Amino acid sequence: MQVTEKAYTEHQIFAELEQYAKFYQRLSMSVFSFATMGTKAIGNIDTYVYSSMQGTVESIKTILLTGRINDAYALLRKYYDSAIINVYSNLYLRDNFSLDNFIVEKIHNWLQGEERLPEYRVMSQYIKTSKTLKPINDLLNVDDRYRRLRDRCNDHTHYNFFRNVMLNDNEVYIKNRGKWLERFAEDARDIFVLHLGYIFFLNDHYMMSSDYLDALDCSVEPEENSQYWVAPFIQDIFNEVVTPRRPDITATIKANSAMQLL
Repeated sequence: MQVTEKAYTEHQIFAELEQYAKFYQRLSMSVFSFATMGTKAIGNIDTYVYSSMQGTVESIKTILLTGRINDAYALLRKYYDSAIINVYSNLYLRDNFSLDNFIVEKIHNWLQGEERLPEYRVMSQYIKTSKTLKPINDLLNVDDRYRRLRDRCNDHTHYNFFRNVMLNDNEVYIKNRGKWLERFAEDARDIFVLHLGYIFFLNDHYMMSSDYLDALDCSVEPEENSQYWVAPFIQDIFNEVVTPRRPDITATIKANSAMQLL
């Protein structure tokens, strides 16, 4: 299969990556009004994290379209890292913010460029051992898919196998190039689901539609329980991506939240 063939250029992965990027763009805008407690930030720091993740996903799509599957996997590892960083920073703030600890120094210093966050292994372990996240961790760690996914990303980043070298040459005929696109699509979906599963379990208010705040801004009495309505674009992403792939994650979020996620 050559990268100019329709079977490659019209593969579903490209539409899916575009869907993920648009979702992060909308999420970035929708969470801005939620101040990040434990920092001195005026808005929500996740606004900029999600717009950055949008950019990474768009870069992955661009590189994949040129047939550089190996390079795309290196960026997929960056996307995975970004998801873990986002979950870690939100969890760490939740664990450490209080009236007696109004500014969480580790995250504040990271925002100011004065301190690095821990390495991936430390952040990942912090997340996996969290009592708060245990219901989601029990689901995401039921098998070794994420360990294998991480290994694949590392194999491509470090050229651990010669086939990884070949997958960056878009002029060489590789009969299983389409198979690698399928594998890539599966891996991207799994990271996307992991990220949303963690974040919406931790911050269920991120799912909120704008109706409640819009009513307050207009000095109108909000409709009863409208603070629990889920934004349509978030409900759509659950219907189209999360629930079909991991209904158990959707069910767990719903069971632990007052938000009216369907």
